[in-house]
Amino acid sequence: MTISPDAPESLDISALEMRVDELLNTIDSLAVENEALKSQQAALTAERAQLIEKTELARTRIEAMIARLKAMENR
Repeated sequence: MTISPDAPESLDISALEMRVDELLNTIDSLAVENEALKSQQAALTAERAQLIEKTELARTRIEAMIARLKAMENR
């Protein structure tokens, strides 16, 4: 049984090709995940802005009610 001198190199190249394929698949899945996370972040940022706006509106209305109550109290 003779082993060709190229056999270890072909095994190394095959292993390297498999590793490169794995890395490319990982890159693809991370890119998809990254896009999903960016979309989620954008949605959460928009929701946060809406909640801040609602909170400010509620604060303004409550302050106006308090001012009216104080005005009624001073009559």
